[in-house]
Amino acid sequence: MKRTKMGRWVADAAAVLAMMLAALPVQAAAPFLTPDSTVEEMYTNPALTELKLETLEDGLLWPEQPWENADSSLRDYLGATAPDAVAGLNLLIDNYNQGVQVSFPLYSEEEIQEDPTRAEARLFYFPAEQPGGKYALVVSGNFLECTGRVKEGCGTAFQLHEMGYAAFVLQYRAGSRLKNNANYQDLVRAVQFITQNAQELGVQPEDYALVGYSAGGQLCGLFGTDRMGYSNYGLPKPGALLLGYPIVDYMYSKPGFFYVYDGARPGDDLAPGDYYYNIDLPAEVTASFPATYHWFGKNDLTLGALIPPLQGPLLDKALEKNGVMHQMTVYDNAPHGVGVGTGTDAENWLTEAAAFWEKAAASAK
Repeated sequence: MKRTKMGRWVADAAAVLAMMLAALPVQAAAPFLTPDSTVEEMYTNPALTELKLETLEDGLLWPEQPWENADSSLRDYLGATAPDAVAGLNLLIDNYNQGVQVSFPLYSEEEIQEDPTRAEARLFYFPAEQPGGKYALVVSGNFLECTGRVKEGCGTAFQLHEMGYAAFVLQYRAGSRLKNNANYQDLVRAVQFITQNAQELGVQPEDYALVGYSAGGQLCGLFGTDRMGYSNYGLPKPGALLLGYPIVDYMYSKPGFFYVYDGARPGDDLAPGDYYYNIDLPAEVTASFPATYHWFGKNDLTLGALIPPLQGPLLDKALEKNGVMHQMTVYDNAPHGVGVGTGTDAENWLTEAAAFWEKAAASAK
């Protein structure tokens, strides 16, 4: 395989990662959070600031300002999933306090100089209690510029940690920093980084799971395709895709992404190029697609606006047709964006999905 600049960075990172992990200084202790902590206490927490976790969300037209929700409790700000999300944040804080490296940039300084938006892309690591096991990479959803990295990402990472897995949360580029598949590039780079540094990170490079929500689920799905996926980068095949309310076909919103984020002009043809939003995932499923667990709720208004039969159900038909191990669960009450599903019918979905993952990994041996 041709050695690209991206490949050199991942290889170089492997050479220095062990030294970083062994020589980290002990940081001054940062305070832990509770669901009753305020949003201001979250975004000013010295650990999360130092780790460069973007806890404030971006808005549709302008970034959320620190004063907008400063006095709100995390319980109100994050909703029913607040306990899990806060517990995930506290795992990061605890590791920070112990001097454990849990935040990793995905691009070199040279690459960031070429494209400053790459500075935003990071991996946040939630080590397992016992090293050497499988890992999951969590890819939150987004609504144009607003992502679910805390609510969906940290909440999911905490539950996976409680099950004994190592987890990573991907902070990928979105909104005004998104052009030329930047979000998908970040996902590929994340898997490359973990694979290259699996021994130092204490995880198995094979049989990993990609856990994706909404638009993040579509990115995870693309990674399973012959067209754009793991085999194109010489990476191990995922052991399973675990997808919550995935958007698998952007339908009539495709031109909006094309013009707003990729700078198209009237008259430009949307068809050429592998833009992530232009790819209908069910049409790309082949026999080599990873085992897939996916779910959605009947009262999911977001998917409801995108013709529900052409989302999860169509993906499930494609998986069945191509002989791919799969499971689809449809809940009566599970609105879009509920993450681990606390307070909804989907509350235990991740436990069931993990069992599916284990079964898929065992059957592949």
